[in-house]
Amino acid sequence: MSELFDAVDALVASRSPLPPPAERRRLRQAHALTLDEVAAALGVRRATVGGWESGKAEPRPPEREAYARLLKQLAALYPAPENTGATQEDPATAAPQTSTPATPAAQAGPTGGAAKAAAPAEAEEPSATPPAPVRHAAATRRPVPRAERAPQSSRRPVARKAAPADTPAPGGAYAHGPLLVLDADTERQVTGYGVGGLILDVPAKSLPALVEWTLTEARLGSQKLHGSGKDGDPLLVLTEAACERYGLPAALSEAERLAGRLPEGHKVIRQLERAGWQLTKRGLGPWARIYRPAHGSRRQCVQLCIPSWRALDDRSWGHAAQLPPPELARVLGVYAARVMTPVGSTAVTGLQLMTALNPPTRASEPDADGRRHREHRPGSLGTQPVDPAPCEAIDGHPVLAHLPRFHVRGPDERLFEEAYDWARDLTDAECMQQHLVGLDVNLAFGAAANGAVVGLASPPEHVTDPVFDPAVSGSWLVDLSHVDLSRVKVGKQWRDLDGGLLPSPFTPTGEHPTGPAWYATPTVAYAVELGYAVAPLEAWVRRESGRFLDGWYKRLRDAYVATMADLGVTEKLPPAEFLQAMDGYKSRDPELGIVVDAVKMTVKGGIGKLQEKARGGGWKPGQAWPALARPTWRPDIRATVISRARVNMHRKMLALAAATGRYPVAVLSDCAVYAADGPSPLDVLPYGTDGKTVPGSFRLGVSPGMVKHEGTQSVLWGADVLEKLGADGHVANLARYIKTGEVTAKDTGE
Repeated sequence: MSELFDAVDALVASRSPLPPPAERRRLRQAHALTLDEVAAALGVRRATVGGWESGKAEPRPPEREAYARLLKQLAALYPAPENTGATQEDPATAAPQTSTPATPAAQAGPTGGAAKAAAPAEAEEPSATPPAPVRHAAATRRPVPRAERAPQSSRRPVARKAAPADTPAPGGAYAHGPLLVLDADTERQVTGYGVGGLILDVPAKSLPALVEWTLTEARLGSQKLHGSGKDGDPLLVLTEAACERYGLPAALSEAERLAGRLPEGHKVIRQLERAGWQLTKRGLGPWARIYRPAHGSRRQCVQLCIPSWRALDDRSWGHAAQLPPPELARVLGVYAARVMTPVGSTAVTGLQLMTALNPPTRASEPDADGRRHREHRPGSLGTQPVDPAPCEAIDGHPVLAHLPRFHVRGPDERLFEEAYDWARDLTDAECMQQHLVGLDVNLAFGAAANGAVVGLASPPEHVTDPVFDPAVSGSWLVDLSHVDLSRVKVGKQWRDLDGGLLPSPFTPTGEHPTGPAWYATPTVAYAVELGYAVAPLEAWVRRESGRFLDGWYKRLRDAYVATMADLGVTEKLPPAEFLQAMDGYKSRDPELGIVVDAVKMTVKGGIGKLQEKARGGGWKPGQAWPALARPTWRPDIRATVISRARVNMHRKMLALAAATGRYPVAVLSDCAVYAADGPSPLDVLPYGTDGKTVPGSFRLGVSPGMVKHEGTQSVLWGADVLEKLGADGHVANLARYIKTGEVTAKDTGE
């Protein structure tokens, strides 16, 4: 009889009722189960479970009963929501269809059961002006290996681990964060990896459908950084597999790489055009923007980043392009939370950050009809470009079109504020010491931007025989050749020094000026600080000025300090503990090490982008190039920041020389090299038992403007490099090689 009962049970089990295939998949995803986990529990292959969920196959005994039992229990936990699905197309099939944009309400959140899951996050939606970057959940929680991750429905956020108490909870329209890294598997299923370990299934089967899905369902984007600014557009990062899934090449051809984009007739570009989407002038390249004209306050724009097309250059992002999708999402997510969502290279992002934090316009007060209008926002650079003074313009600028073609401007015609590249031979006393120690200033250009008074939206005014005013931003033609570094004021006290062992603070090469030259306000002000009178011959001054870069500096400073803290290097450490914490700090979390380097390159690149040169073929001197149309093309602001950075460096070197008799042997931008008896920075800097050093000199620490150990080499190494690379009176800059000791190319001084 028992055999008959077993046969009956088997017959019932063979017909165990199952929900439709789509519901099977929904239930698995709702419980955050992977295909691998379900397959392992039932003793079948992953592809088998995938076939059950796609409807290509049906489970058979004995697995069917167990599978039905699993789905029944999940259905009790996750009741079926209303069906909101929409068909998606494949690039290989019909032409893309233009979808009707969703209403703001539809864009703001999911429907059905997922709305309940999103409710707690929406209750904690951040304000329009978010606080300064804080310790981010993505920075403190490394992603689990991909094999342990499950694709999640775009309509139900994945269950997250508890984040640190000071982590802002995502919510509202951007509950899924600022970006997704998209990857495709062998079955052409696309998965999106977001910040905080989030994983979403991406149903779109073409690039136009992907853009539509991103704007209507993905809940991606970022809050504006200023009350008068704009929200950040969602960013999609496509892996090689995702590129191929959406009809894009995994890598650009040589011709495409040189052009920086796909050709206009590419099939994917035609798909976008048929669907009503547009590309910016830079086209479909490593960084692309796909948009439709905005309707009211609602923007319709999605950014693409394609690492395999060299979007993430290794100078700024290290090996980020080779990271698996979850780890890449973590790196970019931390950067987006602490700096901003990348909009291009770190240089482009750094420049865009200036505008995001200091928008050019604001809403006016209501007029008689109660309407508000856009008006200029005081303290910004405005919406229109400003021509530089002739001395501030770089060669080829339209304001210099009247000059002869091969005219070379001298110091009395051109403002030349650049970072240090200076070196000298070792003295006999220095040759008797054992080590050369490099000191590197943290975020030197960022620290110089802090408090810098720069011109704003008004054009410069030309003045002859002006009285110098250190509070006025501008460029000054003045003779500083009378400033003698052998006798200067240090801390308002006259001091006698060996001026021949110091670089001049007035020139990038460190050479002493020989006559009138153009200088930015901070350089001339430093001559006055050293105790010397100045008498400018003429000037281009900017009456409308302000501290435009203060917010930019603070944002990047906080990003740098917070990420260094995550790596175990915190502020206010005693000197010895700081050096110990810095030893191998990037190896503690290589992904956050990438973020640190990206933040540093954002500072340098953003300042450099203020004076972007003409690029590409066809340009001729005297013609305008695209960068000149930006209000942020401001070589005068760049000159002010670099002038302050060089002066800050010289001020520290001067204070150390006055207190200890130590002089630098080489300076390269933000790195100075000193001879010492020991290998540590503590053998150069005179720290007392109270942890204090010479006021106004170098201080060890992680904050911008403080210094870290760049590297140590032997004096014998330095003498050998000077001998090998020295030629025609040129002295090799040891600061260029102090970090690793490797001399890979001849030092040309460039």
